[in-house]
Amino acid sequence: MLSRLGALLQEAVGAREPSIDLLEAFVEHWKGITNYYIESTDENTPAKKTDIPWRLKQMLDILVYEERQQAAAGAAGPCLEYLLQHKILETLCTLGKAEYPPGMRQQVLQFFSKVLAQVQHPLLHYLNVHRPVQKLLRLGGTVPGSFTEKEEVQFTTVLCSKIQQDPALLTYILEGKKTVSKKKASREAAALPKEAASVKDKDHPHSKAPDGGPCGARVLSTQPPAETEEPNGGIGESNLITSLIGLCKSKKGRVALKAQENLLLLVSVASQAAATYLVQSSPCCPAVVEHLCQLYQSLPSFLDPADIAALEGISWRLPSAPSDEASFPGKEALAAFLGWFDYCDHLITEAHTVVSDALAKAVAEKLFVEILQPQLLHVSEQSVLTATALLTAMLRQLRSPGLLGEAVAFLLGTDQQPAVPEDSPHTLCAHLIRHCDHLSDEISSATLRLFEELLQKPHEHIVRSLVLCHLEGRPYVARGSPEPESYEDTLDLEEDPYFTDGFLNSSFQPSTKPPPAPATNPDGKTAVTEIVNSFLCLVPEEAKTSAFLEETGYDTYVHDAYGLFQECSSRVAPWGWPLGPPPLDPHEPERPFFEGHFLQMLFDRMSRILDQPYSLNLQVTSVLSRLALFPHPLIHEYLLDPYISLAPGCRSLFSVLVRVIGDLMQRIQRVPQFPGKLLLVRRQLMGQVPGEQLDHQTLLQGVVVLEEFCKELAAIAFVKFPPRGPHLCLSTPPEGHV
Repeated sequence: MLSRLGALLQEAVGAREPSIDLLEAFVEHWKGITNYYIESTDENTPAKKTDIPWRLKQMLDILVYEERQQAAAGAAGPCLEYLLQHKILETLCTLGKAEYPPGMRQQVLQFFSKVLAQVQHPLLHYLNVHRPVQKLLRLGGTVPGSFTEKEEVQFTTVLCSKIQQDPALLTYILEGKKTVSKKKASREAAALPKEAASVKDKDHPHSKAPDGGPCGARVLSTQPPAETEEPNGGIGESNLITSLIGLCKSKKGRVALKAQENLLLLVSVASQAAATYLVQSSPCCPAVVEHLCQLYQSLPSFLDPADIAALEGISWRLPSAPSDEASFPGKEALAAFLGWFDYCDHLITEAHTVVSDALAKAVAEKLFVEILQPQLLHVSEQSVLTATALLTAMLRQLRSPGLLGEAVAFLLGTDQQPAVPEDSPHTLCAHLIRHCDHLSDEISSATLRLFEELLQKPHEHIVRSLVLCHLEGRPYVARGSPEPESYEDTLDLEEDPYFTDGFLNSSFQPSTKPPPAPATNPDGKTAVTEIVNSFLCLVPEEAKTSAFLEETGYDTYVHDAYGLFQECSSRVAPWGWPLGPPPLDPHEPERPFFEGHFLQMLFDRMSRILDQPYSLNLQVTSVLSRLALFPHPLIHEYLLDPYISLAPGCRSLFSVLVRVIGDLMQRIQRVPQFPGKLLLVRRQLMGQVPGEQLDHQTLLQGVVVLEEFCKELAAIAFVKFPPRGPHLCLSTPPEGHV
């Protein structure tokens, strides 16, 4: 009972005079730390085995308790004044730098983090806090694998949290050693008077400066600092950015992830002034892009394009490849590069516009132009193949509008003028289009995959540059010609060298008779039923095999096309495309039509479908299908309307297919047991029977692709303009044959 009463009396006395007791205890613990360095002779005892961690914990607890007891909110107590006035943080920073006793740097980082996090009084405005914070940042983040990485990332996390609460702090924290020293004079003009470093009268340790701030602590100006240039015109040190980027490279996943989150936070909360400082006076953009380029250049040269294409699901939050995927040489390096590229993409998405634009331009200049472009134009096929596959993987991950715009400008240029056949441009786009028709089938397929990925990106310049700029004005339509009276008139079969009298009288006839004159809607458009039937009936019955197998019907294509078309329509909706083609002026003279180098390449490839490898044919038809999905009236008319009256010398996708069918009808007469072999090849392609080499295998595989492609085009035409109304009213996937 007496002991309980004594404790209560002691608490009552402490309640009457808390400040004196707290300050004495605080000073005692600090002197205990300094005395260790005076008295200790053992240089090998780790810091955690001394009483230093305990004393630092007591000092922290006193600061937190003192602040809670303050009557006036925001006022600094005597212990905090003592901490600032006697430059305790600077001294601790020096001890941490000396790393004596061993592990002292960890203790200092932890103490700084906890003081900044738990003391609510704004500390970072004081020079005696700002300066040691900068020094402590310089101690870490520069050497990957440092044993203090965990404490360093905790320290930077606290700083970023404080900046999130008060974004105006960002510019101050970003300042490095050189910039701080150059602005010292301007700050001192707005700073509080500084008292003597030593307090001789211990009974008055918390006398206030005129504005109520702690004595001995100069306050940073609350105005954003003016931009200053380094003496050599270079970018000044930015310790927080340098530290964060160094920690982003950590081999410890949690440390790297936390550092990346902190950097993302900084660029997203930056004000205009801070964003300008980040771009002009910090190493933020150069350091981020430099690491990206280093990761790219560390990739092995023997990467298989198929492995690159198969590696999906990489993000900056999960940079390692999924464990269930097959391993291959260079997988970890590839995952690290794609993870950091995804992080750059997120930075550009979330950052202030000033930072976003600068970072996107830096990626385009340093990675795309300086590294990728020479590889894409290299004479080495392996170099071209690997660079193309990596660029396709990057496009697949790319989401930010800023970086997408830079990528499109890099690949396609900015010119939207239609090309002429005689042109032989030396632009990167022209080279890539030529790569689609390369002697190497691998390079052709890889580059076609690149364009297919590009066509799925939400940027209007892509489809306009590759296709639309050549179709505008509808120069492919014959001026002043009457409407065709029959299907045969439209196709001009009698003028086609493949459709000779002997051919038309042969035993191989189209699956149905040519339909009569196409039905038209009130708006003059060809009825979708006619279009669908035109594509479905294009391949003769002798060359069809899907009817013998399940799950290869037209219905499946309708379902798939519906989803793809809805996705494409939502992507292009903001572009304000017209609902129908512009009317033709019958008095306007015809002008030469050139479909453009891209469509020319695709049509040329399509015309050779019976002589090309199966995988290449799949890629060619895949790109054409992507184009046909675009809900632009000119694209629909030129690629999907078999009944347009073409101007002399022009070709459309349907006319190319008609010529291919004509070639096929002549060639299958020279293949013994053609129907049986064709069915066997289809079963092989579906994996139903073991694969074996057959005569005319390339031809047979080409016929299978041709049949499926015609069904796919019919399905696309159907979902774009279903019989019961415009595609905008289509709410559920249609089923059944037309």
